[in-house]
Amino acid sequence: QVQLVESGGGLVQAGGSRRLSCAASGRPISMYNMAWFRQAPGKEREFVARINRITSRQYYANSGKGRFTISRDDAKNTVYLQMNSLQPEDTAVYYCAATYSSATEASSFDYWGQGTQVTVSS
Repeated sequence: QVQLVESGGGLVQAGGSRRLSCAASGRPISMYNMAWFRQAPGKEREFVARINRITSRQYYANSGKGRFTISRDDAKNTVYLQMNSLQPEDTAVYYCAATYSSATEASSFDYWGQGTQVTVSS
């Protein structure tokens, strides 16, 4: 019911920053817990961050803890991922996802965007 479109990916130098956006349509994101995942070639899709509905409580994978910040602007129907101190191992396709559940497993998420490529050069 909700459609998600990511943007903001691109090429960034190691140590740099990037902000990703996830624009939702069809349903207000206030209904959903929202998350970011990423997938590098040959790797499993990996949880990055989640932000809950109502409370805006945030959860982070260890990989991004202290460097990444997830936020939401329900009035704009948009979720963000601020990424700082990027490293080459952060290179991946980043996906926005929505769910009613409290899980962080990719299989628990019902709605996905098409992804945006983030490439970090050394």
